[in-house]
Amino acid sequence: MIMQAQTQLEQVTREQEAAMARRLLQANELYRYANSPETEPAMRGHARHQVREALNVVLGAQPEHPEALNLLGRVAMDEGQLEEAGEALEQARVAAPDSGQVLTNLGYLALVREEPEQAEALFDEALTKDRQSAPAFAGKAHALRQQQRFDQAYLHYRTLLDHGAEWDSVYAGMLECARHLDVHQADSALAQDAIRLLSHPGLPHQELSRFVTNLLRQQYAQEMAPGDWLLDAVCADELLLLALEKTLLVDAELEKLVTGARRALLLEVRDTGELYESRQRLAMALSRYATRTGFAQVVSEEEDAFIRELDANLKVELRDGFQPEEVAAGLIIRSLYGALFHQSYAQHIGRLALADWPEGMQPLMAETYYHKADEEAYKQQFQEKQDELALARADLPHAWPCWHNLRIHNEQPLKQELEQSLGIDTSAWPETVRILVIGAGSGQHAMELANYFTDVEVVAVDENLAGLAHGNRLAQEKGLQNIVFWPYSLATRFIQDGNQVQMVEIRQLPSEDHDGTPIKTLAQQALGSGGLLHIHTGEHGASRVDVALRRMMERHRLQPTTETLRRLRRMILNNPQHEAYQELLNEPDFYATAGCRKRWFFPEDGNQLHALMDNLSSEVDWKLLRARDTDGANLATAPVVRQLQAQAFGAGTQSLVGQGLSLYFQRRR
Repeated sequence: MIMQAQTQLEQVTREQEAAMARRLLQANELYRYANSPETEPAMRGHARHQVREALNVVLGAQPEHPEALNLLGRVAMDEGQLEEAGEALEQARVAAPDSGQVLTNLGYLALVREEPEQAEALFDEALTKDRQSAPAFAGKAHALRQQQRFDQAYLHYRTLLDHGAEWDSVYAGMLECARHLDVHQADSALAQDAIRLLSHPGLPHQELSRFVTNLLRQQYAQEMAPGDWLLDAVCADELLLLALEKTLLVDAELEKLVTGARRALLLEVRDTGELYESRQRLAMALSRYATRTGFAQVVSEEEDAFIRELDANLKVELRDGFQPEEVAAGLIIRSLYGALFHQSYAQHIGRLALADWPEGMQPLMAETYYHKADEEAYKQQFQEKQDELALARADLPHAWPCWHNLRIHNEQPLKQELEQSLGIDTSAWPETVRILVIGAGSGQHAMELANYFTDVEVVAVDENLAGLAHGNRLAQEKGLQNIVFWPYSLATRFIQDGNQVQMVEIRQLPSEDHDGTPIKTLAQQALGSGGLLHIHTGEHGASRVDVALRRMMERHRLQPTTETLRRLRRMILNNPQHEAYQELLNEPDFYATAGCRKRWFFPEDGNQLHALMDNLSSEVDWKLLRARDTDGANLATAPVVRQLQAQAFGAGTQSLVGQGLSLYFQRRR
């Protein structure tokens, strides 16, 4: 009888354990579903709620169950409940001190708390328990990156990719580290890394500009002069081809190399009457690069004469019915020197849909014609478009910076992130947070806010209609319904009609020609009590050479045209060793017509930034919550406030303007 009772008790225990195991398995499946990129944000919250319900059942029966506590810690971390996450994970650690998974999750919690040294120690301990743990190894890479030990972190990310851990977070971390690496010599391993990063379709390739530029500069350091070697060499160079297709080359010598390759290609086509198949990818890459830079590269008289002749031929060929294959080569070569959308025969191209062109040619045709057509249609609805009607086609502004992909981030509510990072109470804020981004030349950032925060609406504002149209088109491609791109006139009317926002981001200031509401006034009107102001104190177009060039334009009465811009660029490119030009030659702005246009013709109004900073010095009206330097390191807020106040009272102290700080202020009243 006793034996039978004991057997029944053991059977009940086994059944309970099996039931708990099933519950835990269900919770893990729900957790994976909640974190899947395909899962809608609303469903993620519902799935996490179900995970908690399943875990409550398990922990109700077994309060010290280590796997349940570990998963509860992960869920709480994802929801921004860091205190609860810490308690659950510490309990799991006590229950299972040898669990590498628990140590790994504690490491990720330390990363969220911005304690990278502690995180590194926890990941190292986790790796002693399980040397094959990719999450722990990735966590250590993230911890090294947070400590700005970029070279070590980079090697960790490379190892992860080499072993098949091709996670978005690994690619994003490697790209961030690559931006901070110094390249002093040609390195085939780094070149392969760059190819791998540029080949990933979801990365912000524009941010690889300096890394790729430095690699190519070292690669071609011994041979920059154009010659018979050039076309064959660049056609076989995968890194250079990818760079032309996807990023920006910030180097005067490389620009000359690219310009020389374009000229050599055109002369070969002129002399042979054919665009060889082996040259087609190079030709289309050069075209896409020229489009991205606003056709900034120098054009020789020889090239100009051939293009005029080509235009005449294309005008005839396109007038009547044509087959795409018959005009493909001519259009590719023409697109090296100007957008097809702006040519006199553009309406004939528009008779075909993008899908009618050869598949390999479609990215080029999209960028040089179809995207520009879509963006031009968007610009037509704004009164500011009237200012462009008197401009020559060559003088029409381009979008700048010309970005495409977004950085990779985790989706989460903005209120949760602000409460966690700044310690502010957002309970009085509405369910949907409205953000005003002033200076949408950083439209990439505005899009990231709209894309990755699940509780926001974004109003992105800029003077440059081309930039607004570019951002709007990309937002439509991504299906984002929670962002608009407006000129200042429309945004000002929106705020003056009584609409308020909970957060204002000032990324760039309007130009000196802007005659609308001052930014200081606009920010005050837009924000109510408790609202957040995030400002970057960097100043664009303020280098000595920029100021000197503007004075020279005034002295010689040069008009703000693309032709003037190209003449100024040619002068600088012909004298690259001149000490005064060194700072400018290291700026991405110099390598695109839109960047030069902004710096030389329409520089930011520094007086507006000074007026705003003077206003922010009032501790009665504003509270400085956080200050970070250009490297992202936190600064003590009290000295920054004292410097602000001294600056406002005219004391002989260094201005914060131009230092590139990131400052968060909360409005007190």
